[in-house]
Amino acid sequence: MTNDDQQAKANRLRRELLHFTGDLERCFHPLNRRVIYTPGVQYLAEEAGAYWLIDAIASWIGSHSFVQAIQQDERLQTVHFWRLEVDSESRAAILTAVADKGESAFITQHIPFTDFPLASIDVWCGFDGRYWTLYLPSEH
Repeated sequence: MTNDDQQAKANRLRRELLHFTGDLERCFHPLNRRVIYTPGVQYLAEEAGAYWLIDAIASWIGSHSFVQAIQQDERLQTVHFWRLEVDSESRAAILTAVADKGESAFITQHIPFTDFPLASIDVWCGFDGRYWTLYLPSEH
């Protein structure tokens, strides 16, 4: 795929993701049954070849690091915000989770290589008392 093709794919994906504005449909994560995700996140994973991103986030939820962070900041019991940022030259990425915009990450994961088509993506995560739901900001 040429650089122009990759840019066109990224632009198309960015536009299409804005059309996801929320509904009641959810998908269950196959390994962490307390994690569900919206059609927008499903579409992102399918179109970007990024089910690994859902897996990465789901693997952190409930982990020792995650539980420790919740004990230090009770806001994390209800909502937190994930961001994937891709370096366009090295194709490495950083996945972070924060309690709120402008705050330090409570989880950081280095990803040595990815073909993720966007420079960055935000995935929000909210807890309803039973499930952690991953959703796009446009689905809030």
